[in-house]
Amino acid sequence: MKKVTNRAFSVLLLVALVLAGTGVYLFRLVRDGGDWATFYANRSVYTDGVLNRGSVTDRNGTVLAAAGEDAFHYAEDAAVRRGCLHVVGDLGGNIGTSILSIFRDRFIDYSFFTGTTTKGASMKLTLDADISAAAYNALAGKKGTVLVSNYQTGEILCMVSTPGWDPEQGVPSDPEDGAFINRAISSTFTPGSVFKLVTMAAAIENIPDIWDQTFTCTGSTVIGGQTVKCSGVHGTLTVEKGLACSCNVVFGNVAAQLGGDLISQYAEKYGLTSAHALNGDIPTAAGSVPAAVGDGDAAWEGIGQYEDLVNPYAFLRFIGAIANGGAVVEPTILAGKRCGTTQLMEPSTAQTLSEMMSYNVSYEYGTWAYPGLEIHAKTGTAETYGGTHAWFAGFITNANAPLSFVVLAERAGSGYGVASPIANTVLQKAVSVLG
Repeated sequence: MKKVTNRAFSVLLLVALVLAGTGVYLFRLVRDGGDWATFYANRSVYTDGVLNRGSVTDRNGTVLAAAGEDAFHYAEDAAVRRGCLHVVGDLGGNIGTSILSIFRDRFIDYSFFTGTTTKGASMKLTLDADISAAAYNALAGKKGTVLVSNYQTGEILCMVSTPGWDPEQGVPSDPEDGAFINRAISSTFTPGSVFKLVTMAAAIENIPDIWDQTFTCTGSTVIGGQTVKCSGVHGTLTVEKGLACSCNVVFGNVAAQLGGDLISQYAEKYGLTSAHALNGDIPTAAGSVPAAVGDGDAAWEGIGQYEDLVNPYAFLRFIGAIANGGAVVEPTILAGKRCGTTQLMEPSTAQTLSEMMSYNVSYEYGTWAYPGLEIHAKTGTAETYGGTHAWFAGFITNANAPLSFVVLAERAGSGYGVASPIANTVLQKAVSVLG
């Protein structure tokens, strides 16, 4: 009888262990099933390490990447492939912030109840293939980035980063330095004079007599014991003309009045020192605008030099807020996905900056340089080791194309001479495509 009792207890214990093990397995399956399905060793989803299902299209349905015949294929046009590379990604996962890396589980289309589908899912992006190709061609081999978004909807139409490679040809054995980095979201750069928009915003709200002040530029000035040089001799200027001429003497003096701490606070307020998350999943690099101590360093901080570092994506948000009455519609790269609105600045400040950026074009840059574009903009030429970064940032108010933009050509020359023509080429294409 004792043997029977022991055997019965052993059977019950075994059953309990089986049930417990099954419970643990089911719990893990619910919790981790998606990770198991997307693991690179899953041969039903990957062939020789290559994802064998899913596709990516642009806003118009143009295929940017798609699985087929045990391989992933990319867009037919080489400029589209190269222009969209850092957003779409490569199969080796070299670009960690890309769609193929961040959202690979969506392509596999895993469900707890049905497992993985044979063809996988398609992801539609907000990118426009033609605008992206135009931006890639306009950069013409320069390192840099071009960002274009609809500031009313937040949709990113263009996010080109160079250098890169043709994904259809595979990763080169000796890739260029920085080829795996999406400069638009993962890098920071000295902003130069585009940062004067931040300093101007702080002055609008904190220097009551800013519109009554005049400044005299003889090519340089001494502020706090430091010589601040300008790009020219501008004579007597108001702050409005100082912004249009991008006068360092004017904005060095304005920055000294504000102080380094206040300028740093405004950079933080406008999201220029924060790390963001595009679509809540794609991380961006945080900028850095440390508070300068003393009038001399504050002057350099306010003109976008000193230790200032800005991420292009963060600056696009800032520009979008100016264009949209102070509120930024958070950017999105996924079609049909809206990410909310953030109030960055006072509507009156945004309106004033908008008017000043329009004046920049009419007074200094020349409307002839941007035919058909209702453009508000600011140039930037940032002094760095090894050369100057060329910046051009702003927005257009064309009825069919409410677009904000940021162009950066790394160590390529002046903002007006290099970045401005790139922006015009891309915006002309955008207006044509969206019209």
